[in-house]
Amino acid sequence: MTFDARTIKLLPAGQHLTSPDFSGLRLEASAQFKTWIYRYKSPVDGRMRQTKIGRWPAMSLHAAVAEWEKLRATRDGGGDPALEVKQARVEKVQASVQAKAKLAQAAYTVADLCTDYYEGYIRLSRAKKGADEVQRMFRTMLGDMAQMPAAEVTRAAAFDLIQTYAVTAPVQAKKLRSELGAAWDYGIDAGRLPDSVPNWWRQILRGKIKSKGKAIAGERVGTAKRVLSPEELGTLIRWLPNFTALIEDVLTLYLWTGTRGAEIVAMRGDEVRREESGIWWWTIPKAKTKSARHAGAGDLRVPLFGRALIVVLRRKERFGEGYLFPSKTKDGKPTHTQQKAAGVAVWMAQPYCDLRPELNRARLPVTHWAPHDLRRSARTLLAAIGCPSDVAEAVLGHMQPGVEGIYNLHRYDEQRVEWLRRLSDRLEELAQPK
Repeated sequence: MTFDARTIKLLPAGQHLTSPDFSGLRLEASAQFKTWIYRYKSPVDGRMRQTKIGRWPAMSLHAAVAEWEKLRATRDGGGDPALEVKQARVEKVQASVQAKAKLAQAAYTVADLCTDYYEGYIRLSRAKKGADEVQRMFRTMLGDMAQMPAAEVTRAAAFDLIQTYAVTAPVQAKKLRSELGAAWDYGIDAGRLPDSVPNWWRQILRGKIKSKGKAIAGERVGTAKRVLSPEELGTLIRWLPNFTALIEDVLTLYLWTGTRGAEIVAMRGDEVRREESGIWWWTIPKAKTKSARHAGAGDLRVPLFGRALIVVLRRKERFGEGYLFPSKTKDGKPTHTQQKAAGVAVWMAQPYCDLRPELNRARLPVTHWAPHDLRRSARTLLAAIGCPSDVAEAVLGHMQPGVEGIYNLHRYDEQRVEWLRRLSDRLEELAQPK
């Protein structure tokens, strides 16, 4: 056959034409088109392949022959025209994908990454107070970096941001660096940052940010953890009635139970029950404890003795099954007193506090402490009266570290009863006037 115009026009669908003058060149007919094809044996792997040259009549015989000669030369030179076309197509697609990814990375800012980290992890895994603090840090501390492409943050830029806060607020600087490091890990794990992007936050200023301790009345008081001595505890307990009844009760529960302030102010009447043994138990739901995110944690059970029992039963009688330290939100909805209320009250009563000097108020005889120091003091007092360490840690609601924390799920109820009763007795001894 030859490629004359009349024969091509009459070529039925599903048939093809070839010519002995042009080895491998053929014209294939379909229902809609007639297409020039170069069919050949690949010098690469010996397989029969074909590649499209163009459509007739848009591509004439002479144009098709010219293109066929180029392809045949490529094949004779050891190349595979069809594979080269396919490879070129793949490279074009890859280049397009890379270009789009680069544009997306340029548009994906540090603020976007921090928002994704907050919404995808922090908001779901942290208590509201902690989650709000992370959100506040990202909103107020990123500065101009917030609008920088996250994939383009350099080591120097990361260093400059953290160093800015390390000078004046080292503790806050360490928290910001830690959260940004976690945000970068989240972004890489989620595929929103390339694997090649370094996480500079994990590398900069490691071990070089040191707290100077808080300043009180212009003096640095260091970073040591405050523990009140037995004599100080006795003096303080006797002085507690100078606070409002609410603050006095909160601080009393700190000492008599060793629980956290957030757990105390959120106490509900329906969490307190007298059991068959005759002992009153305060059962703090796991979701309200600091260990809520740990699978092995459970409810925190606290037996009530002495002044702790008096406080709780008095408030339970007054407020019923709801919050025992009730308050209201700005829109009037019922809630509980905030933990910071106790901290503010203690600070206002310190002799060196110069806020609201016009207020005539009693000043603490025991200074330089905050409510959480009472929890630490209760733990220290437990040790002083001989309480085993694992029991004391259980009383405070601490999970045991490592493998022991995974396998030792004993709840220590009998031991809690024994040692919190002893703690109450010891605190009453200290509270007696000298």
